[in-house]
Amino acid sequence: MLDWGPLEQACMSCQKCALADTRHNVVFGAGVPNAEVMFIGEGPGENEDLQGEPFVGRGGKLLDDMLELIDLDRKRNVYIANIVKCRPPQNRDPLNSEQDACIGYLRNQVALIRPKIIVCLGRVAAIRLIKEDFKISKEHGQWFEKAGIHMTALFHPAAILRDPRRRPETFEDLKGLQAKIQAICERTY
Repeated sequence: MLDWGPLEQACMSCQKCALADTRHNVVFGAGVPNAEVMFIGEGPGENEDLQGEPFVGRGGKLLDDMLELIDLDRKRNVYIANIVKCRPPQNRDPLNSEQDACIGYLRNQVALIRPKIIVCLGRVAAIRLIKEDFKISKEHGQWFEKAGIHMTALFHPAAILRDPRRRPETFEDLKGLQAKIQAICERTY
C-alpha cells in the first residue's frame, strides 16, 4: 500500500486519460487524513480545477454549510475527494474510461483513511461506489454496507443549487448521517 506522499505525487503527475491534457490542477482531496467520514463527489468543476481543491465554488460553499449543520468541517473531522481528480470539459459527467483510469487513486485514499462512513455526493459517485443502478432521487439517504463501510448518498450540492426544493430532503438525510456518525464513529464528534 502506498503512503500519502507517493500516492499524491503519482496522482499529481498522472497522464492515464485525456483529462490530463485540459486540466489546470489535479484535485487530489482535502481534509483530515484519518477521518472516520469521507465525502466523495464525481469530479472537479471549474473553480476546483483552478484552485486545486475539492468543492470550493458555489457548490462547495453549500457543502460547507451542509456540513456545519451537523457539526462537520473539512479542516476538523472529514475528508473530501472525487472519483476523478481532473475536471471533465464543460463539467460533464466523467466517462467510464476516465473513472476507470482514476479509481485506483481513490481506492488507495480510502485504504489509507479507512473511513467508517462514505457519503457519495450525487448520482455519479453513488453509481460507481454503491451500486450500478443507484437512483439518487429514490435512494438518497438510504444506507448500504460494503466491505464493512457504511455508505449513503446525498444530492450533489450543485443539484441542490439548481433545485432548492431538494433542501428539506437533504436536511433529513444530513440528520440521518449525523445519527449514523453518533452511532458508529468514536472520534468524529
